[in-house]
Amino acid sequence: MDNREIILKTALSLFCARGYDAVGVQEIVDQAGITKPTLYYYFGSKQGLLKEIVDSNCAALNSGFADATNIQGDISAVLYQVARAYYDFAESHREFYFFMLSQFRSGRETEGFQAVYPQVIKYYRMLVNVFERFSDVLGNMNGRQELFAVSFMGILDSHMLVTLLNRDSVTDLSVSDEKVYEIVRQFLYGIFS
Repeated sequence: MDNREIILKTALSLFCARGYDAVGVQEIVDQAGITKPTLYYYFGSKQGLLKEIVDSNCAALNSGFADATNIQGDISAVLYQVARAYYDFAESHREFYFFMLSQFRSGRETEGFQAVYPQVIKYYRMLVNVFERFSDVLGNMNGRQELFAVSFMGILDSHMLVTLLNRDSVTDLSVSDEKVYEIVRQFLYGIFS
């Protein structure tokens, strides 16, 4: 692993454990076994490092999420694929997933929030588009596509947090296909009822 990758991995681990604002550049370089000039050479600043962590990790989620929201089929098939893509990402990018959630729920003026907000809004907009696409099927939509998108994202995150709480190890965050189907059915039942 080269210095750049070591810095990214170390910083993400520290940010995930204690939050972006609680970790200083000196701690990152000490843990990574490099010097400050090396970090600045690759990223320019702590904020540049944060931007690279967010951009590089979100690239995988962007691709999977976009593919899932654009599949053909009924609403349950599309939502299943969206949930599956989201959970697969959370499982394969565990530290970043929890870091992203924590920063999105931090103060709106923090650097962490400013870094993840555009990404979260991108996923939210993709989901709004899904609900708009199926608004003729979902008879009680009545302009509530945004509310349904927020609710679905909230359900996905809540189930992931419950999954974490029910595991002995935080390294296993897999969500079974059966559980994903159950989540989608539960969500859709609420819409159709």
